Amino acid sequence: MAEQSANQRFADEATVEPEHISRARAHALELGAAPISATIGAQCAVLAAASQALNIVEIGTGAGVSGLWLLHGAPRATLTTIDKEPEHLGAARQAFAEAKIPPARARFITGRAADVLPRMNEASYDIVLVDADPEGVIEYVEHGLRLVRSGGTVLVPRVMAGGAVADPVKRDAVTTAYRSLIQETQGSPAVIGALSIVGEGLLQLTTVPERD
Repeated sequence: MAEQSANQRFADEATVEPEHISRARAHALELGAAPISATIGAQCAVLAAASQALNIVEIGTGAGVSGLWLLHGAPRATLTTIDKEPEHLGAARQAFAEAKIPPARARFITGRAADVLPRMNEASYDIVLVDADPEGVIEYVEHGLRLVRSGGTVLVPRVMAGGAVADPVKRDAVTTAYRSLIQETQGSPAVIGALSIVGEGLLQLTTVPERD
């Protein structure tokens, strides 16, 4: 446990967050929007860069921090971000403007993800990041897997639920949902899954490309 804590501390200290994202983080914390950590943001940026993402969906805006990280990795991408809190979307708009993100590269949708996602085109996105209500995580991931193209990736931060997932005694609905999501996707032939435990945890699910 001590070694894990030391590794986590080192990773936190070694991660360099761009200044414009740090400013957005400070504003998000003022709003109580609970942004993803810099270590998770950096992982998302690497995955966005590696996939050369051009179309990204973000479920849960979080005042713009995660979106800025994704666009940091994929500077040519267009981001569609969904949140039911107008105040969070407003903060994200401001953060994107201050970061000089062209307006055409960001689409802000106010509404419940459960209402918006069914209307979006399937197999049209490179990355879907799921960071909304944890109670709906399984439903949102199912939508995400429908929305990404063949070989596209669904990212789920906070998947360790603050350490609760690793504790077999914890059996509340949210913890059980995260635990089931991890276990079922790791054994699924439809996706290639990886679980990172750095920061608050990040589940990475890439759909298996169709064979010729």
